[in-house]
Amino acid sequence: MANSMAKSFLQVAATEEVVSPLRVVQIEGLVILKIIKHCKEFSPALVTGQLLGLDVGSVLEVTNCFPFPIREEDEEIEADGANYQLEMMRCLREVNVDNNTVGWYQSTILGSYQTVELIETFMNYQENIRRCVCIIYDPSRSNQGVLALKALKLSDSFMELYRANSFTGEKLREKNLSWMDIFEEIPIKVSNSALISAFMTELEPDTPVTQCDYDRLQLSSNPYMERNMEFLIECMDDLSVEQQKFQFYYRSLSRQQAQQQAWLQKRRADNMQRKAAGEDPLPEEDPSNPIFKPIPEPSRLESFLITNQIANYCSQINGVSGQSFNRLYLMKSLHDN
Repeated sequence: MANSMAKSFLQVAATEEVVSPLRVVQIEGLVILKIIKHCKEFSPALVTGQLLGLDVGSVLEVTNCFPFPIREEDEEIEADGANYQLEMMRCLREVNVDNNTVGWYQSTILGSYQTVELIETFMNYQENIRRCVCIIYDPSRSNQGVLALKALKLSDSFMELYRANSFTGEKLREKNLSWMDIFEEIPIKVSNSALISAFMTELEPDTPVTQCDYDRLQLSSNPYMERNMEFLIECMDDLSVEQQKFQFYYRSLSRQQAQQQAWLQKRRADNMQRKAAGEDPLPEEDPSNPIFKPIPEPSRLESFLITNQIANYCSQINGVSGQSFNRLYLMKSLHDN
């Protein structure tokens, strides 16, 4: 009887270790308003803040947030920032507010957030938090009448490669990892309490037209398109630099292989002469020879991130241009009528 009870307890403990995948990020409306307010107040400067909430099954609930102070690169200021976070969480705990860290939020300019710094921040959070997300808000894109808010997390296969620091072509093919598999976008669900929903219903005006609807009718999209094109050209230049690194690597590798073959043929000819003279043959490999030293392959992480960023810019340009054509056709029809 005792063995069966111990066995059942071990089975329960084993089942508790199984983590359900993250399906949705549920954010309260007040948290979204705080994020938007903080990002727009300091735009175009980039800001960040802490997300607080609960991890419940396949749902990550974000119930509160607070901004980080804008700091410069200084050790003392970084220490002050860490103390500020701890003090804020202690104060929230004293007033019985959720103070469990579930991630962070940050602003971006035209979707240029896919950087190595973002990945390093994710890995630092992953050391202490099993599941965390990053909420990205783009004030410049929101001015086009779209709520540019998305929740991101790193894929498990990418985190394994990043921990091993092996972004070679062989490892990427082994994991079947492409540039599209770095980040995973999690659907966002906005949640409000019943009292807030009732209050918002009372505040709703008689006319359904809002300022966001007027923003969608703006015909001028040239500044937004121009900046997207400028960023896209910069990314293409960066990608060209990364490709030149790989071209140099493959040229060096082919040159080394040719030198190895020439050295091997010479060594075999020498061994044939030594064998004919009755002497012992020399080894066909010489680790001390520089031509046998392996050439390190450049990391493909930077090129993956640049490719991901290029795809993001192209998607934004495609979306804005399509909306601009729709607005122009609409205004032409109104003008004809």
